[in-house]
Amino acid sequence: MSGPMLQTEIRDGIAVLTMNRPAKRNAMCDGLLEEIDAFFRAPPSGVKVAVLTGTAGHFCSGLDLSEHVQRDAEGTMRHSRSWHAVLDRIQFGGLPVVSAMFGAVIGGGLEIAAATHVRIAEPSTIFQLPEGRRGIFVGGGASVRVGRILGADRMIEMMLTGRKYGAEEGLALGLTHYAVAEGEALPMAMEIAGRIASNAPLSNYIMIQALSRIEDMSKQDGLFTESLCAAITQTSPDALEGLQAFLQKRDPSFR
Repeated sequence: MSGPMLQTEIRDGIAVLTMNRPAKRNAMCDGLLEEIDAFFRAPPSGVKVAVLTGTAGHFCSGLDLSEHVQRDAEGTMRHSRSWHAVLDRIQFGGLPVVSAMFGAVIGGGLEIAAATHVRIAEPSTIFQLPEGRRGIFVGGGASVRVGRILGADRMIEMMLTGRKYGAEEGLALGLTHYAVAEGEALPMAMEIAGRIASNAPLSNYIMIQALSRIEDMSKQDGLFTESLCAAITQTSPDALEGLQAFLQKRDPSFR
């Protein structure tokens, strides 16, 4: 599964995916995006959680502008939609994904991070959407995913000014869920991934599939969807095992 730009290591059911373009601050190109897509299209058997990170001090510095291809309007739209498809696979593929972030989390890098489910940032982390300073607009889903985290008002200001946020500011805004000391993002990501991997697989899947969609629904549609999700999970073999484990004061042993 490993490729030249995405290194993959599997440890106890956790796949560690390392974006590996150190000379480019792990800037995103079509080849790297294709390798990420290939993993999430068909995760190796036995993998329960993925941890996404970078190398050489950076998570991902956005699009590699040195490899920018001039496209017409249709080509640009189709390229943007291909990004949306890959990031949808990250967010809704059913595999929980934890981001261990440091250094540049910029442009497309922030779009990728926002598609993951748990985000951890070290002090060196810089969150930025500099597209407005380049005369372009986001195309990998930031207007939806980052916009929902920040709200439209703050995202407009962030894009108009090219403003940078650090880890602590990102924590306050929701761009990251945890702010940790230098060198602690990946160890913490592995610890959290291990906890997530010990959950019932069906519960993890339903949480990933349902909650973001419920956010799009009316109140009554959301409540009905919640009831369906409860019915599916609470009548599963894992639910029976979880209840028995609680009553017997032991750790559950899920599928």
